[in-house]
Amino acid sequence: MRALPVGSTFVDRTEDSGPTSESADARTTDEIIERDDDIGRSQRSRMWVFPAIAAVVFVGFAVATYFVLVSKDPKAPKGPEGVAIQNVPDLAAADSTVQGTPVNGITCRPAMGQNVKFHIHQHVTVFVNGEQQRIPAGVGITKPWWIQKIDGFPFINNSTKSCVYWLHTHANDGIIHLESPESRTFTLGDFFDVWNQPLSSRQVGPAKGPVTAFVDGKRFAGDPRNIALTDHGVIQLDVGVPVVPFQPLEFTVKNVCGDGTLSCSPTETTAGS
Repeated sequence: MRALPVGSTFVDRTEDSGPTSESADARTTDEIIERDDDIGRSQRSRMWVFPAIAAVVFVGFAVATYFVLVSKDPKAPKGPEGVAIQNVPDLAAADSTVQGTPVNGITCRPAMGQNVKFHIHQHVTVFVNGEQQRIPAGVGITKPWWIQKIDGFPFINNSTKSCVYWLHTHANDGIIHLESPESRTFTLGDFFDVWNQPLSSRQVGPAKGPVTAFVDGKRFAGDPRNIALTDHGVIQLDVGVPVVPFQPLEFTVKNVCGDGTLSCSPTETTAGS
């Protein structure tokens, strides 16, 4: 070791000589740990994405299943026509019905002016964004109504001062009555026209959105206005999403205006209450 000259001062320059191998290794380890933490956070974030998507799908399925189970509840009360009452809000008011003028060749007959030769029934269910709404009693029947009570439920008919169209409803059970003096094809569009409510591939009554239609379990392609009203046909209209799976139904219409009857607009003086 070379001796320092007299008067020289020793200066330790270790701090200025840059990082030692130990400090460099420490920083490298910290960087690896930080990088691993970032990767872990990213992986944990991705782990939450799939359960969240699955939860959304499950909730949608559960909502649709709920409405199917509710509407198919065997304990649902049978109404005045022997068909389960739809205890849900009205899609639109019944009294928006056209007031007596002919609609698509369909006339409005008075109580004593019946000439029914063709009488069949259909069942219609409507869902709006997964929630059921009903076609109310009294569609196609002008006021003043004559409201009977059958089996404890209201049954709407025309009075001696009003009239009833060939296409109409008597109860809150989704049953359409087709009572015509002639046998020909009538459509769901005819019924909605009598009701004075819109019906298209984008709207059902006041409810707007894409319309999915089912007839007797099969998806109907095209304008729902063109759905034919057939004997004991089961029609389901879904507006928006979710689309509730089709609900099959077998039904028999009973009592005053049931299957096999023709004269089913009794006057107030001849019908029971």
